[in-house]
Amino acid sequence: MPDLLESADASRRSGALTASPPIPRPASPILLCEHVSKWYGPVIGINQVSLELRPGITGLVGHNGSGKTTLLRLAAGQLRPDLGRVQIAGQDAWSPEAKRHLGYCPELDRFYEEMSGRRFVESMAQLCGYARREALRRAAVALERVGMIDRAHRPLAGYSKGMRQRIKLAQALLHDPALLLLDEPLSGIDPIGRRESVELFLELARQGKCLLISSHELEELEKLTDHVAIMAAGRVAAVGTLGQIRELLDDQPLSICIRCEQALTLATRLLEWDEVVGLDRYDHAVVVRARNPRRFFQRLGQLVIEEDLDIRHLETLDESTQDVLGYLLTKR
Repeated sequence: MPDLLESADASRRSGALTASPPIPRPASPILLCEHVSKWYGPVIGINQVSLELRPGITGLVGHNGSGKTTLLRLAAGQLRPDLGRVQIAGQDAWSPEAKRHLGYCPELDRFYEEMSGRRFVESMAQLCGYARREALRRAAVALERVGMIDRAHRPLAGYSKGMRQRIKLAQALLHDPALLLLDEPLSGIDPIGRRESVELFLELARQGKCLLISSHELEELEKLTDHVAIMAAGRVAAVGTLGQIRELLDDQPLSICIRCEQALTLATRLLEWDEVVGLDRYDHAVVVRARNPRRFFQRLGQLVIEEDLDIRHLETLDESTQDVLGYLLTKR
């Protein structure tokens, strides 16, 4: 199974949470799903899913009902697979040993609303097995990291959606896990909080953590990583960088904008190619829709040399996560 992510820098910021005694960092892969299937009665939640993750950030995208939350709950050890296996650091995801390496931030929350945010995080630390003094210290560090230290005294019942998201993230970070499963962590957070969360996720990746982030906020997700796992109808439709996935869709035209002083000459030649399925010409630009992008760009380079074309700008118009997801779901 291919490596999906390059190893991140394992350096740590001073003051970061460390386990006592330290949890040994597992050899790759951190998360392994092999031919995993899960049924809800006659309904298939996910079907024959295989996934292998190492340190870094992977985005998990797909429409509602595609199986994202089921996959995350299986990885978190909240569900058992009906077929296949799920392992964290070489341990069965259902086992207590695996959960020592895992931090989970679910989309939905069920708090004791009368508790303060601080008391909730401290209680979660104690449930992890830490003595009271260590639990208090870890809670304070985690609250500081998610920007809630000044508001932690307030009851959870009065928290906004964004504040509740930060508290969930704080409890997931308490024991310095190697794997973080984050289900819609950016939902409901204001723009400033969103930026701070993105910076925190990037920092965690630099520390060598493995993050699997499910999100509908595709624009924000692209700021984090271009490595994605795209789910459709209970299956992983594609895994890799957006460019790698887009190259697999040779039969789906790619839109390319080319600014050129000789736009008429360029358009005339391009219309002769089998790869070109559509073209719009403007004064000094051509927008072309082409199949088989790799072959198209090879021929384009040769054409530029042959015709001595003055190319001022070249841009692909539809390689965002949203576009690639749309192509895959349309193709399926």
